[in-house]
Amino acid sequence: MGNLQRTQILLEPEQHQALTEIAQREGRSLSDLLREIAAEYLARQDQDERLQEALQAIDALSKIRKQIEAEHGACATDLLAEVRAEREQDMERTWTTQA
Repeated sequence: MGNLQRTQILLEPEQHQALTEIAQREGRSLSDLLREIAAEYLARQDQDERLQEALQAIDALSKIRKQIEAEHGACATDLLAEVRAEREQDMERTWTTQA
């Protein structure tokens, strides 16, 4: 189980009762249940932080894109569609050559 730190917490009576019942029903200690709850909470917090960072990065990229469009104008063509079409042509040529 590793190196555990002793911690004392105060729970509302209803919280203590509900958590004790869950621990007993699952055949484990209250401490083990609370460690699992803490681990899940910390993992969720980490996931939320990564999501916020990703959203901030998307927002920053969007601002950069708008700035580039304002300075240089928008691209008149759909570059992604062009790249996909080129890739499909390359694949067709590869399949016809191999056949």
